[in-house]
Amino acid sequence: MQRTRFADMTCSIARTWDVIGEPWSPLILRNIYIGVTRFEQLHESLGISRKVLTERLKWLLDYGVLERRAYSERPPRHEYTLTPKGTELCDLLLAMVRWGDRWTAGEAGPPVLYRHHACGRISHIEPHCSECGEPMHATDVDVLPGPGSEPEVQ
Repeated sequence: MQRTRFADMTCSIARTWDVIGEPWSPLILRNIYIGVTRFEQLHESLGISRKVLTERLKWLLDYGVLERRAYSERPPRHEYTLTPKGTELCDLLLAMVRWGDRWTAGEAGPPVLYRHHACGRISHIEPHCSECGEPMHATDVDVLPGPGSEPEVQ
């Protein structure tokens, strides 16, 4: 079965989804972000099949989200690290964490806490306007056509 090519759509959400929309990809990125960087570690920690893990890692490498680096020559072994593009994708994952902590964590609370380097406090992602610094949520914006939008059909 052919997978829909979201990358060809004129939509930043669809294009991003093309990179990480398969369910294992965000979990692989999360694990690499927290330091689980070797194939065997990823396989064990996620309980993912070797075949699927190999496919997902290749996909993320091809998109430039991950890099593969040798950590042993004999035997040859590699680990995976985030590229700047991959690190920025983790910002998106932190926004997902915020939503999940609020709406799915239940009475037990969040499974993981995040300490901000700058202030040392436990915090969460809160979107702010890059221009004025005010909080920015879906109800606070208008969506307008951008320079990369498709021409309107008359």
